[in-house]
Amino acid sequence: MAKPKIRSELRFLLNGEDVALADVAPDATLLDFLRLSRSLRGTKEGCAEGDCGACTVLVGRLSGGKLVYESVNACIRFLGSLDGTHVVTVEHLRGESGQLHPVQQAMVDFHGSQCGFCTPGFVMSLYALWMKSPDPSNAEIEKALQGNLCRCTGYEAIVRAAHAISSYGKAAKDPLAVERKAVTARLEQLRDGLRVEIGAGRQRLIVPADVADFARLLEAEPAATVVAGSTDVGLWVTKHMRDISPVIFIGGLDGLKTISEDKDAGDGKIISIGAGVTYTEAFAALAKRIPAFGPLFDRIGGEQVRNMGTIGGNIANGSPIGDTPPPLIALGAMLTLRKGKARRTIPLEDFFIAYGRQDRQPGEFVEAVHVPVPDEGTHFAVHKVTKRRDEDITAVLGAFHLTLAQDGTVADVCIAYGGMAATPKRAYAVEKALIGQPWTEATVMAAMDRYAEDFAPLTDMRASAEYRAMAARNLLLRFHAETSGTRAPLTVTREKAA
Repeated sequence: MAKPKIRSELRFLLNGEDVALADVAPDATLLDFLRLSRSLRGTKEGCAEGDCGACTVLVGRLSGGKLVYESVNACIRFLGSLDGTHVVTVEHLRGESGQLHPVQQAMVDFHGSQCGFCTPGFVMSLYALWMKSPDPSNAEIEKALQGNLCRCTGYEAIVRAAHAISSYGKAAKDPLAVERKAVTARLEQLRDGLRVEIGAGRQRLIVPADVADFARLLEAEPAATVVAGSTDVGLWVTKHMRDISPVIFIGGLDGLKTISEDKDAGDGKIISIGAGVTYTEAFAALAKRIPAFGPLFDRIGGEQVRNMGTIGGNIANGSPIGDTPPPLIALGAMLTLRKGKARRTIPLEDFFIAYGRQDRQPGEFVEAVHVPVPDEGTHFAVHKVTKRRDEDITAVLGAFHLTLAQDGTVADVCIAYGGMAATPKRAYAVEKALIGQPWTEATVMAAMDRYAEDFAPLTDMRASAEYRAMAARNLLLRFHAETSGTRAPLTVTREKAA
């Protein structure tokens, strides 16, 4: 196949301006571009890791032929990922006749700001919510603000402001709504189907034309850094100052954003999710068919992170504390890997070999994950333990998939954990102790003694080894209580957990 034509500049819209950049570093962030190159300093730098929300902007992109605006963290969003998008900063907000925008006016009137440093980020998060839900519930507001840290005002005033926005104006009359058709047309013109390649040698930034082009590129340059959502790689740059060149940006490839549901070899269903599907995009499909994923996804980062981070990236980076691998392993998910035109499919649990090492050949990439929908009558649950409830890194995550026989004995069980080993890992010894036994508290308590055969957790800043061991056991006890209709017993002591 012939090499695709190459364009040597990035093209996107910034507020109302057309931007074309021919000189872009592979690790250049949107935040630095806004503040240093465009003097748009309403977007702030706080944590530089996608945690505080002070850098929140909106990025509009075409998805399924529709223009979708999402809140994102500019501090860890690379410029290379913005080709063909519309970036909206707080400076672009405007009300009628030169007045403040309804979101801004509500924040003023309800005293939602003190020092003001974090306020533009809050405004942009509320703006995104208001456009999707002009009359939001408390739960919707709290979810939209998970990724925004308030140090001085307190959230109560901001929540009151969020409820009041529509009394200051109508979302349907907002400029982003009124101009949606025109912006959509402009973005469609930018999608010329060309590969973007900027720079020379190692210092190159590449946006493939499509998935086939990406496969050719990575096969030719297996050492290149692949960036989908940058919620992990972004921190390599902002916190660790790593050189990630050359970089291939794949977040905009439609071929990696597919979600489909098919029948498996029997009567069951399989949900296939492309590696570029974000948490936000996957939420509807997974939460509808597998409800336990809903509460889990709501606790993965904040809204900005979920709008950027991808399922495939969470798998491919091989982190021992990644939130999606344990539940996917417990469900028996399969992984499709691609190198050039060749594909192979393996059980997801076999992908993780050791810390920092996965079953992925040079030039091979994660293309899709295939998730079996649990059969009716089986039990599936996921529980995440963190220091704070929202937007925190996992200390221990347990996923449990149980099938009971008609006589109440355990016909099959799959238990997988994150945070307990160097990789996401199954509790094989515990599973063996449960299978064939009655699903009772006594059986579960006896099986707890087998955890030491499966795991030897480490102590780090998130949790001690002792705490992790105890939490893992207690999660199994909780799962039993949930599936048997009993109250969780308070009988696990530190001695028993040791």
